[in-house]
Amino acid sequence: MRKPRRTFKPRQEELNRINDRIRVPQIRLVGDGQEPRIMDTKDAIKLADEQDLDLVEISPKAKPPVCKIMDYKKFLYNQKKKEKELKAKQSKVTIKEIRFGPNTEEHDFNFKLDHAKKFLKDGAKVKAFVFFRGRTIVFKDRGEILLLRFAQELSDYGTLELMPKLEGKRMTIMINPKKD
Repeated sequence: MRKPRRTFKPRQEELNRINDRIRVPQIRLVGDGQEPRIMDTKDAIKLADEQDLDLVEISPKAKPPVCKIMDYKKFLYNQKKKEKELKAKQSKVTIKEIRFGPNTEEHDFNFKLDHAKKFLKDGAKVKAFVFFRGRTIVFKDRGEILLLRFAQELSDYGTLELMPKLEGKRMTIMINPKKD
């Protein structure tokens, strides 16, 4: 019985071909402060070895492929560092949901209002909705008034993204936090 062929996941180093892995006869060598020039791959590898650096294929689809002489490990390190910084700068938007019924009492309304203020201060979006159960769907106007009042009370903390919208048994609004 024949053994199944193993497939290898490319390592980080193999994302760009380097040194002997470059299999084309000629390349275009670019560098900092020098004119791009076309030369044999073997000569370019020798030139890189003399400088104790690597020949790295930057643009494999070009005719001839574009290569550069650099310290490849340092290049990978700087690339990972940049990706990490970009990831740290990304802000994740969290959406907090607050649910009402069409007949929500004053105390419950104020309790949920305080929670929404806290969420908006923390920088989260607030999605408030009135859920109509059974025959309470006849109180659509009550739900809309409740949501508009909720948005009005939160006007110092956030801005209304979309007006009350009925989707099935839910009437929804979105409130974005105000930027300081």
